[in-house]
Amino acid sequence: MASIVLRNVDKIYAGGVKAVNGLNLDIKDGEFMVLVGPSGCGKSTALRMVAGLEDISGGEIIIGDRVVNHLPPKDRDIAMVFQNYALYPHMTVEENLAFGLKLRKMPKADIAKRVQEAAKMLGLEQYLKRKPAALSGGQRQRVAMGRAIVREPQAFLMDEPLSNLDAKLRVSMRASLNTLHERLGVTTVYVTHDQVEAMTLGDRVCVLRDGLLQQVDTPQNLFDNPVNLFVAGFMGSPSMNFVNAELVRDDGGAAVAFAGYKLPVPESTFAEKPGLDAYLGKKIILGVRPSDFEDATAANGHSAGWARIPTRAEVTEELGSEINVLFLIDAPPVEHKDTVAAQDTGDDEEAALPLVGDKSLWTARVNARSHVRPGQNIELVVDTQNLHFFDSDSGLAIGHPANVGN
Repeated sequence: MASIVLRNVDKIYAGGVKAVNGLNLDIKDGEFMVLVGPSGCGKSTALRMVAGLEDISGGEIIIGDRVVNHLPPKDRDIAMVFQNYALYPHMTVEENLAFGLKLRKMPKADIAKRVQEAAKMLGLEQYLKRKPAALSGGQRQRVAMGRAIVREPQAFLMDEPLSNLDAKLRVSMRASLNTLHERLGVTTVYVTHDQVEAMTLGDRVCVLRDGLLQQVDTPQNLFDNPVNLFVAGFMGSPSMNFVNAELVRDDGGAAVAFAGYKLPVPESTFAEKPGLDAYLGKKIILGVRPSDFEDATAANGHSAGWARIPTRAEVTEELGSEINVLFLIDAPPVEHKDTVAAQDTGDDEEAALPLVGDKSLWTARVNARSHVRPGQNIELVVDTQNLHFFDSDSGLAIGHPANVGN
């Protein structure tokens, strides 16, 4: 096993396009690091440079204690798992697992031992004599994983390995990957555009945008303390609600005003977010996570001191244990380059309701006890301890440690 270090790594394609720009990343020995971002952000390119499948244009890549810039992939002691399983169709599962070891002229007894261990670990023992055509998508992906495991490399590099699987299988394969990593402890770099996958798998997550590192942190810290509007909008599902607002202070204390609402800002927030007081009397961008709302009638008293927002449910999405309530607020959508980029998930899910006039569609995630239905009035409460504040021009989170002094 080994650490992987990227120092000022660049990738410039013909025509001067910078796919990766000055990337600095320290992946610890045994860590599960996820690279995430919208399509075209440079995450797969970064992974392929670590693997040696792409030349780097500048900087250096260190695996263990070796600079590997000019080493071919076979000499880097890494194993890759791709989105397409790339199995040999004419070989059985057993032969597929053993193939790479045979090429390395490993003794037969050692090959058999490793293949058996990997098959047992991945629940493939009863399929060893089958060919890939007789396997399901999830079984094929497990064989692809097994082929990487038998190599016992210093690091696994995985490029969207679950994206060809259906939703339910993806969830169970995520759990399998977690278990495997716990058991093997091999340094893993995992690329995905799915931020739910990133949140559930990574020890740490590296968010990329246009080839630039935005933030690298634990999943929970990315969710709770995003460094800018882009990370705030990209991490979390449903994504954060944004609005242009004004930070004010009057006799009743500080508050944030928008769309006819006035939410109190606790004094503790000013202590936690250095520099926020400098924005009093100024315009800012406010962010509120859907999970920081609750239906006032279903809040069971835990919402004492939370601010109230009376509104009307336009659409409800019932998820069993929760309900997503989509409601309109009387303010135009925030048009900032960072929020627009964060919505580019590569699919068309963002083509939501056609909006009425100059209003924004917000989402609140409430308990299923709410029983709210479309067209009903609802009083929402919002946890004002968890409000997010962003500079209207730069898009940087106000008071975030990485931005203080910027």
